Amino acid sequence: MKAIFDKLYDNYHQDLFQYIFYMVKNKETTEDLIQEVYIKVLKAYPNFKGESSEKTWLFSIARHVTYDYFRSLKRKRNRIIDLFDWAEKGESIPDEDDLPEEIAIKNEQMKQIYKYLDKCTIDQKSVLILRYLQSFSIQETAEVLNFSVSKVKTTQHRGLKTLKKLLLEQIEKEGDAQ
Repeated sequence: MKAIFDKLYDNYHQDLFQYIFYMVKNKETTEDLIQEVYIKVLKAYPNFKGESSEKTWLFSIARHVTYDYFRSLKRKRNRIIDLFDWAEKGESIPDEDDLPEEIAIKNEQMKQIYKYLDKCTIDQKSVLILRYLQSFSIQETAEVLNFSVSKVKTTQHRGLKTLKKLLLEQIEKEGDAQ
């Protein structure tokens, strides 16, 4: 079992960590949820039939664990909006090849995108994170989220439309301010 865990960890840990981190935006919570994902994976691995890729299967488990986390928070709080506070320091993993100025610009742009992602529905946010931040195909995204391909496409389209509208509003505000 250790060999299986090592293989899964080596191949997918970074992507799983980033996926959950993009959803919960807290390093400690992400680490806790990752641990929960691995526990579920190790318990369920003997039943893994290979009907999907290991990556899709892992992300599906990560999605369920993350959604369970949100549900538990929602029960504790009246509004899930309280979860998403991007005004605090945004942790990101910079590309080692970028210059410091480029990293700063990218971080600001990503903070803005993350802020706008929070205005999308949870489905739109999940689809956009998997498709654009994790580079999943439409089919893989559908499998992870248990959506039809057409629902992924529609949700992606609506999410991108929402992001575009918010970005244009921000650009307009900045233009008026000058």
